[in-house]
Amino acid sequence: MSITELVLSGVLLLALGYQLFFYIRYIGAPARKMRHDKKRAAQPTSHEPKGVSVIICAKNEVDNLSDYLLSILHQDYPLFEVIVVDDGSYDNSVTMLEQLRTKEPRLRLTFVPKDARVRSSKKLGITLAAKAATYDYLILTDADCRPESPHWISAMMEGFNAPQVEIVLGYGAYFERKGLLNQMIQYDTIFNSLHYLGCAIAHRPYMGVGRNLAYKKDLFFRSGTFSDQMYIRSGDDDLLVNKLATRHNTAVVVSPQATTWSVPKSTWREWWLQKKRHLSVSPHYSARSKAHLALEPMTRYTFYGVFIALMVLFAQQPMTESWPLMLILAGLFCLRVILQWATMHPAQRRLGHRPIRLGTIVWDIVLPIFSGVLMSQRSTFTPSTRW
Repeated sequence: MSITELVLSGVLLLALGYQLFFYIRYIGAPARKMRHDKKRAAQPTSHEPKGVSVIICAKNEVDNLSDYLLSILHQDYPLFEVIVVDDGSYDNSVTMLEQLRTKEPRLRLTFVPKDARVRSSKKLGITLAAKAATYDYLILTDADCRPESPHWISAMMEGFNAPQVEIVLGYGAYFERKGLLNQMIQYDTIFNSLHYLGCAIAHRPYMGVGRNLAYKKDLFFRSGTFSDQMYIRSGDDDLLVNKLATRHNTAVVVSPQATTWSVPKSTWREWWLQKKRHLSVSPHYSARSKAHLALEPMTRYTFYGVFIALMVLFAQQPMTESWPLMLILAGLFCLRVILQWATMHPAQRRLGHRPIRLGTIVWDIVLPIFSGVLMSQRSTFTPSTRW
């Protein structure tokens, strides 16, 4: 082998080494936790129920509220309320909610003042709801979310069993639909979810999603709420977790009963804008989180790029010399693919997902390219004052 081939082989092994570590340490962690929790499920637990305030911010969500709100109001949990925050809706949301409140005593309503001069009215809405909350524990979800089971609140509250826990991260899935876009959304959601949940399980929490997130009200107000983030339109979930979560105060619940299912985007343009909005807050993450998030795609593309370069170099050599080297390269590539499948598929299956039809390799290559393009355009992203 030439010096160039030796150097490239060393780079390939380093990139592959981190990729194997990443998938075993982080992506595989939720499935391991599910297996561990399943073994403990038979052990009886007894504790006094903690009061819970479920917070839902809604803007022109009459259809979603009509479809999904009852599944939250009818949770099998003894002590909770549901606070819906109206953010200037001009559909029939308020009328529908007022009528529903006469039948559902757990339902409470509040609203964001129409003249509020803030960039993130959702953060203001969450703050107002937290101030109005009767109970000490807050669970956040969205108007288009449906819990997997009537035991969603109970399952999420299991995360607070340890006295030091102040934040609980749950899994927020998207409904499965036909089409290429939904397949991409499913893979993107599953990979990112296993990543942030796995990092939290490994005591390195860096984000959560507002579709399924819980924290203590005291922590929220003790930290100054969103006072230093109100100028950022998004980030009511991931930035808050990035700021407040520690290895000691954060727990993860990956029980299927704790999953929420949300309505996915149905057009490429809607998904593109949603993804762009989500990525626009990542520059505000801590330096440690940004370094961690950059390392995985960097080693991923290094692995792919060096793999292709070495295959080209080896192909130019005599067949008797090159085929063993090419066989070793193919084996390393297959090792990564097998480990990727072995860590992602068990969690997908346990969380009720069908296998991704195009497999992992296509989306593994395509999605980081999309994210890179969106991140390069973030300077042109000018969020409105409404979410």
